[in-house]
Amino acid sequence: GEDSRSFHVSIQGTPPSITSAREIPIITAVAGGQLLLECPEGAEPHPEIEWHREGSLLQEDARREILARGRFLQLRAVAAADGGEYSCRATSAPGDTGPRVLVQVHG
Repeated sequence: GEDSRSFHVSIQGTPPSITSAREIPIITAVAGGQLLLECPEGAEPHPEIEWHREGSLLQEDARREILARGRFLQLRAVAAADGGEYSCRATSAPGDTGPRVLVQVHG
């Protein structure tokens, strides 16, 4: 005879992730244009999310607006100085910043 069993295995916790520079998505923006970045935080309910550029907390101004409690970052009249690495993280999350994206400005 034959006997078979199936098992469902679920692993609790977050697997470690290794990020190298080449894995960071690159977004190309056109100088003078508009750019909308989305933070892919999946927490429910959505926590407050803060944005960082090159490791420094990003403040809103006439050209930079944080929308939907941090889910989106809108840049208007993009300039070369807006280029660099952007990251977002939930303010309730301990530790380092979350997902990152590299913005390159052309034109």
